[in-house]
Amino acid sequence: MRSTLYIASGLAILLLAGCGLFRSKLPRPLPAPLVEIRPTVIMKVVWQGSVGKSQGFVFTPGVAEGNVYAAGADGQLMAFDSATGRSSWRVDVDKRLSGGVGVGSNLVLVGTQKGELLAFDNAGKALWKIELGAEILAPAEIDGATAVVRTADGRLFGLNIADGKRKWSYQRVTPPLALRSFAPATVARGALFAGFSGGVVSALDLETGRVGWESIVAAPRGSTELERIADVASAPVIDGAQVCAAAYQGRVACLDVSSGRTLWARDTSSSAGIAVDEKYLYVSEESGALSALDKKTGASVWKQDKLSNRRLGTPVARGKVVLVGDGFGFIHALSREDGSFAGRLATDGSALTAPPQVADNVVFFQTRNGGLYAVAVQ
Repeated sequence: MRSTLYIASGLAILLLAGCGLFRSKLPRPLPAPLVEIRPTVIMKVVWQGSVGKSQGFVFTPGVAEGNVYAAGADGQLMAFDSATGRSSWRVDVDKRLSGGVGVGSNLVLVGTQKGELLAFDNAGKALWKIELGAEILAPAEIDGATAVVRTADGRLFGLNIADGKRKWSYQRVTPPLALRSFAPATVARGALFAGFSGGVVSALDLETGRVGWESIVAAPRGSTELERIADVASAPVIDGAQVCAAAYQGRVACLDVSSGRTLWARDTSSSAGIAVDEKYLYVSEESGALSALDKKTGASVWKQDKLSNRRLGTPVARGKVVLVGDGFGFIHALSREDGSFAGRLATDGSALTAPPQVADNVVFFQTRNGGLYAVAVQ
């Protein structure tokens, strides 16, 4: 019997395969109160839209060719003008959606709870669909003629974007207990990089699915199955000649992109994800702290712990600040140099768990309640 542990913005849920859904909310530590700040940047909502609620899933907006595409669990798929927020089109797919949105040149992909991948063009016209046999939780990644899709059972599929036909598939054996990951693979340099249960990052050829290398970011340790969870549950980040990743109850590490050799590693725990800029690597830690590390050595630069237990999402660096959403609907701006608070913006009060997307100096956030926010920092 395989179990899956959900760690989504501080909420842990145990899924017993074949035995239905057993929901058990673990005791939550009280979130740190918001401290008074003196803003040094202006955070402005350029426009705001609304799609369906996520209903326990994580939906990431897709940005391509001047449009923002967003979806909700109720089956609504919408397109917005990225500059103005004007709704271009809306499609009701008449299915319960669970993952998305993947975007490419004239291609929009969303996944369903029943394991179907649905393809549309950038005008909302249905193109094709394919059944992959397991729930699709992460947005597809598209590069060239290939779309890479991840299913909830840990499989990766390489599909032809023209018709959805399968090129290859790949699967690692998962341990008895694992995190439920909403993270996509990362595509770059004709390869894809994906994190897995057991603290593993794998590099695969995009066209063939052949494994180039596998490396352990964090080895499982502990005496119980819960203690031994050490999953890479967020998307790896490519930074020049290195690929960096973080593991829950494990480490954050940067690896040589060609060989998988570990360049440096540092103990921490993160399922929310990391970001890099020209100097630093930023980690949203499980405790709620946001840390900056020297991306060349892993040395600590600063740590902001006044957001403890606020269930931070994936950070993103913009201008002089790093932005991060929390589980209570706030977007925080921290100085990239010392981690001090530079600004704060309230959204609709629901969790900001989806990784933010960036285009034309605007950062796009999607909330759990379906709010879509285009945010500029000045």
